[in-house]
Amino acid sequence: MRILIATGFIAFAATGGMAEAQQLKLMTGPQGGSWYPLGGAMQSMVSDDGIGIQVLPGGGVANVQGVQGGQADLGFGNSISVVDAIEGRPPFEGKADNVCNVATLYPQYFHIVATEASGIQTVADIAGKRLVTQPVGNTAEEVTRAVLKTAGTDYEAMRSVDYVSYSDGVALLQDGNADYFTLGTTVPASAVMDLANSTAIKMVPLEQSFIDDMKANLNPGYASLNIPAGSYPGQDEDVLAVGYATQVIARCDLDKEVVKTLLTRMWDGRDDLIAISAAMKDTTLESMQADTGVPLHEGAKEFYAEHTGG
Repeated sequence: MRILIATGFIAFAATGGMAEAQQLKLMTGPQGGSWYPLGGAMQSMVSDDGIGIQVLPGGGVANVQGVQGGQADLGFGNSISVVDAIEGRPPFEGKADNVCNVATLYPQYFHIVATEASGIQTVADIAGKRLVTQPVGNTAEEVTRAVLKTAGTDYEAMRSVDYVSYSDGVALLQDGNADYFTLGTTVPASAVMDLANSTAIKMVPLEQSFIDDMKANLNPGYASLNIPAGSYPGQDEDVLAVGYATQVIARCDLDKEVVKTLLTRMWDGRDDLIAISAAMKDTTLESMQADTGVPLHEGAKEFYAEHTGG
């Protein structure tokens, strides 16, 4: 991924001991998902504190690489990918030592969405079908590989594989040029709603034993999540899905006062974040600092200690 580097510095009135700060770079996600608008909201929240944030597109894997490599100061990450980076597991090379957690925000649900016309009912039916997923560098693309592996198949067994944005994926299914779509996002996902409002869909469920295999053999960070019945048009039953947590990550050497200011504005403005991602409605200060195997940033430690007494 090509990263545009901000060149300027900005001076601003002292906030929590800060005299000046760099223009920060925040890597988010593809348009059509939750991360990009959440990044825009965070950008607005700290503007009055003199902190400038440049919002960049990204993905769950690419964002961790960007923060570790210094191309970004902040990013959205998924717990499974961030832990993989810290442990040095593929697709990462070497152990990430400058990636810290700022806040764990909400669960992400891995959706497997098929058109009714495809005939797909379970993961056993996906071999030989036309798959749409996100570009390499997105966590959902890595999870797609993991699901296929656990199902005893792979990309080579598909009739075709397209790596595209959410909106382009929806268009491919709407036009009859793909059979199923994988993406990791919140419930309800706007992209899936757009598809379901124009095309009859099947939300493909997983079995608990299948998710247990993924946890045991691929990554212990996977979790079992339930997509409630009625989340999407035509979905009459609960759907069991594999999931993980969305986090805000930062360079561990990022000024802790910047991190504390960002967390203060995010917590004070959480209603604005919930309006973008309803999955944040159950987020608490305790859940934000929960141990996911990713070290907390020193600024985050101070913020949570000051606000929870922990």
